[in-house]
Amino acid sequence: MRGAAPHSIAGFTWTQIFRLALVQNAIGAMVVLTTSTMNRIMVVELGLAAMVPGALVALHYAVQMLRPRFGHGADRGRSRTRWIVGGLAILALGTVLASVATGLAVSDRLLGLSLASFAFVLIGIGVGASGTNLLALVAAGVAPHRRGPAATLMWTLMIAGFALTAGIAGSFLDPFSAGRLVAVTAATAGLALAVGTLATLGIERSICQETSPKRHDAVNGNFSATMRDVWQESATRRFTVFVFISMLAYSAQDLVLEPFAGLIFAMTPGETTQLAGMQHGGTFLGMIVVALAGFLFARRHPGLLRLLCVTGCLGSALAFAALFAASRTGGEFPLVPTVATLGFFNGLFAVAAIGSMMGLASGTGADESPRHGIRMGLWGAAQAIAFALGGFAGTALVDVTLHFTGSNANAYGGVFLIEGVGFVVSALLAWRCIENRFEFGERARPMANNLSGAAA
Repeated sequence: MRGAAPHSIAGFTWTQIFRLALVQNAIGAMVVLTTSTMNRIMVVELGLAAMVPGALVALHYAVQMLRPRFGHGADRGRSRTRWIVGGLAILALGTVLASVATGLAVSDRLLGLSLASFAFVLIGIGVGASGTNLLALVAAGVAPHRRGPAATLMWTLMIAGFALTAGIAGSFLDPFSAGRLVAVTAATAGLALAVGTLATLGIERSICQETSPKRHDAVNGNFSATMRDVWQESATRRFTVFVFISMLAYSAQDLVLEPFAGLIFAMTPGETTQLAGMQHGGTFLGMIVVALAGFLFARRHPGLLRLLCVTGCLGSALAFAALFAASRTGGEFPLVPTVATLGFFNGLFAVAAIGSMMGLASGTGADESPRHGIRMGLWGAAQAIAFALGGFAGTALVDVTLHFTGSNANAYGGVFLIEGVGFVVSALLAWRCIENRFEFGERARPMANNLSGAAA
């Protein structure tokens, strides 16, 4: 890497990587209560319009535009551990306040929704501060050949946080009451905060002890100047565009696929739920493939993540092309294996992209100052914007096309076709902006002394 000292380190151990993945698990556990459980309660139990929780979730994504500033704060020599733990604490507070606001909305809608808005701002700040600096710390401390498996582990535990919290917390919510919601949420948030804090403490200090004492302890310049400098880096700029386009294509089908299966293939609600399960199963399999490939081949083939990312994008594009064909034929089209294949290539692309992100974040600017945080923040903000727009854009496009054509096949097929094109563009961008071509026989260099500039 440019500007790296000759001294090399082994990077985080697998135990340390697992501990940091537990932090991602804690974030997921708290977020799912607000984006899933409280969303359902607001619409069903409180009878609010679906756009109300939708607007609150969009608000928490909008706040994450601050991710670059959160990352820059730690880049300037402050402890990433403090930012991670502080972000978890703010997230826990926002989660509990959101449950209080949901209960309060039963008797006073205006006051309850006002408090909910403030709570979701806190949730966005907490997710942004903790998530950005967690990934920056991982990027700084994980050896290159471990990035694929590390990304898989973190992604898997985040999903596990969603699933376990939804299942366990949900079992304690019946029979529903506002007091029970607050109690369950507070217990979950408190446990997640404790786990995340204990998992984080000491890791940053341990990796800093392996480094040469001669290092840059801060990023030179203020946020605006640093942001301009980082944006001038062509690889960073291209990767930002890649993240936005790929995540927009990735998320646009979230609210489209199950209605498509119901309208075109006459599937029942139970069958479409099983279809979604097949997609998630395929995603998990794709994630495991990245982990195994990284574990077995990454040392010898440093461009492996790039190849997997491009393959995932192109495979996703082909799967969306197949779904477009399904919209024209319906009937006996093999929808289930097609959706499972889409999930597989989505998992392949997503985890390989995260692993590649870790490598790109470890680059240095012209002044050799560490900028893991601001780069991760920039890409995290691009992802948040894409996720906020993706679901809305997909459904809006269906409605607009249906209005003008009166055809469900045209409406849903058009969305799938556009998503496929988005993934083709993403593949081209990934090939250009992710370093190291996949060349057999090329040896990976050891990770150099190029850490985050943030001491615990």
